Amino acid sequence: MPVKKIAIVGAGPAGLMAAEVLSQHSSDHFEIHVFEQKPSAARKFLMAGKTGLNISHAEPFEQFIQRYDQVEWLKSWVKTWDATWIQNWMQGLGIASYVGSSGRIFPIEMKAAPLLRAWLKRLAEQGVKFHYRHQVLDLKNQSLSVQDLKSDQIIQHNFDAIILACGAVSWAQLGSDGAWQKWLDANAIEPFQPSNAGVERAWSSYMQDVFGQPLKRVDAWVASSAKTQGDIVITHYGLESGLIYKQSRALRALQKQGQALTLHLDLLPDLSLVQLTQKLQPSKKQSMSNLWRKAGLDTAKANLVREIVDKILWNQPEQLAAKIKHLSISLTGFRPIDEAISCAGGVRKTVLNEHLQLSSNPYVFCCGEMLDWDAPTGGYLLTACFATGRAAAEGVIHSLMHTN
Repeated sequence: MPVKKIAIVGAGPAGLMAAEVLSQHSSDHFEIHVFEQKPSAARKFLMAGKTGLNISHAEPFEQFIQRYDQVEWLKSWVKTWDATWIQNWMQGLGIASYVGSSGRIFPIEMKAAPLLRAWLKRLAEQGVKFHYRHQVLDLKNQSLSVQDLKSDQIIQHNFDAIILACGAVSWAQLGSDGAWQKWLDANAIEPFQPSNAGVERAWSSYMQDVFGQPLKRVDAWVASSAKTQGDIVITHYGLESGLIYKQSRALRALQKQGQALTLHLDLLPDLSLVQLTQKLQPSKKQSMSNLWRKAGLDTAKANLVREIVDKILWNQPEQLAAKIKHLSISLTGFRPIDEAISCAGGVRKTVLNEHLQLSSNPYVFCCGEMLDWDAPTGGYLLTACFATGRAAAEGVIHSLMHTN
């Protein structure tokens, strides 16, 4: 079999995983070239790992897969290359991992850099050729127009297969700038929207004192979603946290339907309505602030109640308790997409076959966050990037072997 030249555009987790699958075949079969416009690989991966690399999640698979908005599309790949597989793969690179109390999986060293170094070393040893500071300008059929950013020289390269692992459009400064969208038909791409991003609300000046403070242990939900519990940080622009991210899909659904964006909170989920009503009964011996504090409303929660709830209700225990247990907060939108941890939208399932091969161009395969799937943070994003990177590489192998 003649040597097949394969290009991978993007040296993030999906692209590196595709390179790994291909490089495990004999070098007599494939010559693998990875083009990365930045000076080094996986910059977003490294940034995400600065505070602790959450690489996957150990919850049961049927629960795990429901975190995605494209369950049936991703299911077989994520099941094949699941959290256990990822831990074993890390171990093969000499990186031990552990499962935290929340079920999240981390490398014991917590950082992404040691894992990435070991991974890149193995890929280089397996013959993968990396071309850093090389920007792909155009793609036509099986040809790439690539600019060497060091010399400004532009060269046309022909390949037997091309894997696009270009990322979405958030954190553009780290390489995911979405420039690849012009290579595809506009109808092939679901427009990108921010996901895992903060939400906006214009606060009164009264809230300034609690900017940066958390609403601890609250329940959050949207009309169409289940309740989730955690902390939310009050920011100058609105609200942000992992708990907000979990509700972003339901909020986007409201936005798409032209409905008002409303987030609902139970500020004191450990108290029943009856218990809270009792705690809020007026007392001549206590100020209202002290009464609220003893009921469980710390400064951040109390300020939020004053911001949202009509002052007429503050001294009416039953109605105030009902508001605290179901506080509806009107939002104006999401933070800008470049601030988002990830994006919803991307290359549509309908323009790809079961091997992630473009129907319009059989030389091209797509993977990673540039595909139209979405998930919250918690290891789900990386897991799907790994899985689709491997699936695209296996698709390339299937295609090249099938045509010979």
